[in-house]
Amino acid sequence: MSEMCTPIIEVKNLKVNFYTYAGVVKAIDGVSFRICKGETYCLVGETGCGKSVTARALTRLIRPPGKIEEGEIYYYRDGERVDIMSLSEEELNKIRGAEIAYVFQDPTAALDPLYTIGYQVAETMYEHGTVAKLKEGMRRAVEVLRRVLMPDPERRARSYPHELSGGMRQRGVIGIALSNRPRLLIADEPTTALDATVQAQLMDLLMDLKKREGLTILLITHNMGLVAEVCDRVAVMYAGVIVEEAPVYDLFEKPLHPYTRALLRAVPHPGRRTIKLEAIPGTVPNLIEPPPGCRFHPRCPHTMDVCKREKPPEIWVDEHHRVACWLYAR
Repeated sequence: MSEMCTPIIEVKNLKVNFYTYAGVVKAIDGVSFRICKGETYCLVGETGCGKSVTARALTRLIRPPGKIEEGEIYYYRDGERVDIMSLSEEELNKIRGAEIAYVFQDPTAALDPLYTIGYQVAETMYEHGTVAKLKEGMRRAVEVLRRVLMPDPERRARSYPHELSGGMRQRGVIGIALSNRPRLLIADEPTTALDATVQAQLMDLLMDLKKREGLTILLITHNMGLVAEVCDRVAVMYAGVIVEEAPVYDLFEKPLHPYTRALLRAVPHPGRRTIKLEAIPGTVPNLIEPPPGCRFHPRCPHTMDVCKREKPPEIWVDEHHRVACWLYAR
C-alpha cells in the first residue's frame, strides 16, 4: 500500500458467518483492505461473492443469522482513528447515514412507500441533527433533490416512491444518502435494473458529486466496463475472499490471478472483434463447505497440489498490486 494514501476506512482480517438450518455459511473469510480519502474504490466479482456483506459489515449492519466473527474495522476522521467494532449502537447510529452513507441497489426496497421523497430526505437530516425541525428539513429537501438533478424537485419532493420512475427513485435514494454530506458513500450496485442511458446518467452524477463535494466512494459492482470507467483502485472478490487488488489500469493491463483473467476474458473488448466470449468453467462453491486451500482451485486451469491443501498467501508484486495465488509464491 502506498504511503501517499490517507485512509478513511481500514479493514483487517474480516470474517462473517451466517448461521442457517443447512449449516454455517462462511460468507467472508479473512478480507483486508484500505480505502483512501478521495478515491473511488471498487469491489468487483460474481453475484454471491460477498461484496454487499463486506460493505454492510463496515458499519456493523450485519444482523442475525449473520455475525461478524473476527476482524478489525477502523474509520478515520480528522486525525482520529475510530474502532468501529468497539462502538455502541448509539455511537454507530451517529456515523451511519451521516458520515458513512449507503446507496442500495433496489431503490424500491430502500424507500418507504408511505412517505414522500421529500419527507424521507428531511427525516434523515432531522435524525442526524443537520436541521432542527422537520419543517426546515422539508424546505432543504428540495435543494438536496436539485443537487442530484431530480427533474422538477419542488414537485418530486411531494411525490411518493410509486409515482416516480426507477431512475428518479434512485436519485431520491442518492439524495437521502448525500443529505448530511457524508465523507464516505457506499454505492451497492446503484445502477442495477436501470436502462443503460439512466445508468450512465447516474454514474456521471456520482462522479460529479465526488469532485464537487470531496466524496470518497466505495462502489460495488459486477460490471467490468463500469470499473474501467470510474474506479481508481479495484479489489476482485471470489467466494468471500479478495484474490487481487490493484490500481484500475494495472488490473486491466496485467491481471495476475486466474479468476481476474477469466473475468476479463468474459467481457467483450471494444477494440477487437469477438466471436465467442469465454465462460468460467464450473460453479461458485457452496460456502457451507468451501473448498480447502484456494477457494478458486476447482475452477482454475493452473491448479497445483498445494492449491488444494493450503490457503494461498498474499503476495505484493509491487507497491500497489497484491494477489493471493500460489503461482506467485515461488
